[in-house]
Amino acid sequence: MKKQKSPGDRIFISMVYVLMGLMGLICLYPMWHVVMASFSDPIELMRHTGVILKPLGFSLEGYRVVIENPNILPSYFNTIVYVLVGTAINMFLTILGAYALSRKGFMLEQPLTLLIVFTMYFNAGLIPNFLLVKGLGLYNTIWALVLPGAISTWNLIVMKTSFQSIPVSLEESARLDGANDFVILFKIILPLSKATMAVMVLFYAVAHWSSWFNAMIYLRDKSKFPLQLVMREILIANSSGGNSMMDTDAMFLEEIVKYSTIVVATVPILFIYPFAQKYFMSGVMMGSVKE
Repeated sequence: MKKQKSPGDRIFISMVYVLMGLMGLICLYPMWHVVMASFSDPIELMRHTGVILKPLGFSLEGYRVVIENPNILPSYFNTIVYVLVGTAINMFLTILGAYALSRKGFMLEQPLTLLIVFTMYFNAGLIPNFLLVKGLGLYNTIWALVLPGAISTWNLIVMKTSFQSIPVSLEESARLDGANDFVILFKIILPLSKATMAVMVLFYAVAHWSSWFNAMIYLRDKSKFPLQLVMREILIANSSGGNSMMDTDAMFLEEIVKYSTIVVATVPILFIYPFAQKYFMSGVMMGSVKE
């Protein structure tokens, strides 16, 4: 029989819904503001102050400036390649490392884990990393963007903890049937860790999509630039710096180009979140808490 809620419970639940609704609006409004501003008329946008709930007039001028840039389509392709290749390498190495460190009886588990955690707090710095990448012959190649950060320490620890939460009895039964480590990993461990793996793929893919600093440091040819770095150059190129009458149009376009650039660079990766949402909470919690 369903227990009837008391008036106090109803008030508390209502307050929770109101609070969560307000927090949702606070989180969603900046995104809505950017999208509406990107479709606004440049002149009206410059004159307007305060919140924007709908486009101020209508104009696609900002998107025209962004899309007419000849580097946009190549940079989109480059970014997709970097995301796919980088995420595949990230997941492959993270899965192998997490599996090795999560096995009971592995003698080097503790010292290796300490060395891996050490990298979370200490870094050699930009110049040594640059010299290392150049010395290895990775400079101005895709590998300079995907290999130096091939494993995220935090993601490795989360996946390791997730693997450790799987009952050992399953592994022991498989070994009695003659299964080796590869069979145990790909036939038992990974199918039971789909939620954690989905979250790790999301984290790695978003990191590669949003990355621009490493590309600025390690890439020389503009034909290899990712989308975020090209977007950065568009923003810099459309920043007004003059006082002449010829700069008036650029001044009006500057603000709307910023909003259009944000939309073009952000919206594609946002479409991934709805597909991974159902795995997000369960995957993070499963890899964060060991029962």
